Amino acid sequence: MALLVQKYGGTSVGTVERIKGVAEKVKAFREQGNDMVIVVSAMSGETNRMLELANSVSKSPSPREMDVLLTTGEQTTIALLSMALNEAGCPAVSYTGAQVRILTDSAFGKARIREIDESNIKAELAAGKVVIVAGFQGIDEQGNITTLGRGGSDTTGVALAAALKADECQIYTDVDGVYTTDPRVVAKARRMDKITFEEMLEMASLGSKVLQIRAVEFAGKYNVPLRVLHSVQEGPGTLITVEDDSQMEQPIISGIAFNRDEAKLTVLGVPDIPGVASRILGPISAINVEVDMIVQNVAQDNTTDFTFTVNRTEYEKAKKALEQVANELGAREVVGDSKIAKVSIVGVGMRSHAGVASKMFDTLAKESINIQMISTSEIKISVVVDEKYLELAVRALHTAFDLDVEE
Repeated sequence: MALLVQKYGGTSVGTVERIKGVAEKVKAFREQGNDMVIVVSAMSGETNRMLELANSVSKSPSPREMDVLLTTGEQTTIALLSMALNEAGCPAVSYTGAQVRILTDSAFGKARIREIDESNIKAELAAGKVVIVAGFQGIDEQGNITTLGRGGSDTTGVALAAALKADECQIYTDVDGVYTTDPRVVAKARRMDKITFEEMLEMASLGSKVLQIRAVEFAGKYNVPLRVLHSVQEGPGTLITVEDDSQMEQPIISGIAFNRDEAKLTVLGVPDIPGVASRILGPISAINVEVDMIVQNVAQDNTTDFTFTVNRTEYEKAKKALEQVANELGAREVVGDSKIAKVSIVGVGMRSHAGVASKMFDTLAKESINIQMISTSEIKISVVVDEKYLELAVRALHTAFDLDVEE
């Protein structure tokens, strides 16, 4: 007998018929002798509907009251799924995050889980019931309802799996696993049977939107085997787990991630003096703009060109702040480009194989794609290119690193 934690997203429970379908699937797992804990999101469209309601009564709703409102979506789903299971002859009980006692901090809208009291769930499992838990939500020490931020139901699922020491946490979604890259860009992209936590974390942070980053971090920290599965189609999905010796024979590169939402800013002719990087980036941080890649080039005349990337939505705000800083530093000018994209190759195999970077650069050169910036870590290489070459770059690299599905 295994203890499985399964998470079903909004599209999986988007209608009454789909909720009944999930109930049948869960019942089948239960009849195989598994203990089942189910985490669900709000029905698709519900969260947007509630946001519209909030905005219709207040221009700036209180974050606390927004959390009270938004958590009702999941509360509806857990009750309906519990009813459907009981109707199907499978004993089930629903719990909100507060009823489980998923204790969080008090950062409304983006709370972090501090601890979970699993005693209620264990008692219900011992009584032979399926336990259905509302995702995306918890409670703080003052008893306030909190939410975990976008995609928070994934985090709830992984956190419960860690607390309960589940055999596996299964994330049901609208894709049948994690692919080597986005199949909409590369038709020959293939589903991976297995990927490491490290690789998945890099893929998620670099633009792959299959899983929420915090959920992958949580799974890696507590070593929770995580599986991505399709909510309707049958199949093995993709297992996200620790690196092991059997993976030594896998390809050097596991996948290619990309992000279109990038913009680049450069301060030209900055005096090359100690602390200049801090003086440039300090004001950018102060306006809450996240900086990604950074490149600094020192010229012979004791000046430097300082370049960094930001999210495209924050380009104008960052540029305005940077122009003021440049003026204070006596820099020559500020230039920018909001039509760039980041392409990254990811793989734990890079640790033990030389020549990966040169192969990447050669591949792009053969396609006449100019590299504007480069960033590396132990298991990834990212490059910034002109946005118009993004898809060509991804396809060329996918083929060059033997990731194409075999005909």
